[in-house]
Amino acid sequence: MIAAIIGLVLGMLIGFYIPFTYPDSYTLYISVGILASLDSVFGAIRASLEGKYNNSIFITGFFTNALLAGFLAYLGDKLGVPLYYAPIIVFGGRLFDNFAVIRRVLLGKMMDKKKTT
Repeated sequence: MIAAIIGLVLGMLIGFYIPFTYPDSYTLYISVGILASLDSVFGAIRASLEGKYNNSIFITGFFTNALLAGFLAYLGDKLGVPLYYAPIIVFGGRLFDNFAVIRRVLLGKMMDKKKTT
């Protein structure tokens, strides 16, 4: 957990201080990719708290979800159909679901710890 927090802070610092910009036309692809990646990260946190974490599943899910989301957005853009809604709805819903489970697990652990003391 500490390594994940250090990696997150390091990534934020690198992203904040490196002057890298991208064209505005990539905004949709990047946003659905970030949403898919966040879904994978929250899923990994949930799996870790439940004792089911597997590094291979996390890494493959992280990249394939982001690529699939970007591909759907690209395909929809080329076809003129808003296919980007599919990853937004699926990953957005899973993100909130994972967050709710994380909150419940952490609250349960805190209450159990409080009862034992």
